[in-house]
Amino acid sequence: MIRVLVVDDEALVRKGFQHILDAAQDIEVAAAVPGSQALQATREMCPDVVLLDIRMPDVDGLTVLACLRRLPHPPVVAMLTTLDMDEYVATALRSGAAGFLLKDTDPEQLPFLVRTLAGGGTVLSSKVTRTVVDVHLKAGPQGPAARSLARLTDRERAVLVLIAEGLSNTDIATRMHLSTSTVTDHVSAILTELEVDGRVQAALLAERACLLKPPRDQEGG
Repeated sequence: MIRVLVVDDEALVRKGFQHILDAAQDIEVAAAVPGSQALQATREMCPDVVLLDIRMPDVDGLTVLACLRRLPHPPVVAMLTTLDMDEYVATALRSGAAGFLLKDTDPEQLPFLVRTLAGGGTVLSSKVTRTVVDVHLKAGPQGPAARSLARLTDRERAVLVLIAEGLSNTDIATRMHLSTSTVTDHVSAILTELEVDGRVQAALLAERACLLKPPRDQEGG
């Protein structure tokens, strides 16, 4: 059973997400709370996945994310956002968010996206991804991380593409007929070579380099 915590200051949003996710047999919404209760609820409920509003009137979602990331056993955190908050999304990715999705995500896809997060994959909305890449990652000259893409081995590039498609290490191992430990080593090498802090930033670089064809829309794997 995947335990989920929904954090949003809008009661209607909380109830909507809770209603959709509770209908899935393998997902349990442990709590749906406003931002001011997020940290306490996480400590008490020990959720696997937290869906966290990126900007709330009472508490900054980025501050909550930073607090959650400092917990001894931090949950996977995906940011809930709208298209007009791309600058917050970029900061969230640098702070360790496992992905981001729009609040108007197709209800039928939401349980699938939560399963992806719980399995160690990434969740990227292509609409938001394009905005972040265009506004933030393409600003100024290419940095060493972008140039390092050319130095990846063929196998590392193949693994990077699957990371960008949202697959977990286990799923990548199955797809490429490798052991999970081998994939873990490849992922570590990729993150080191690209000089990025996590899988989502690596996925954004892959998107920027047009390694993904065609673009995905609200998909994980």
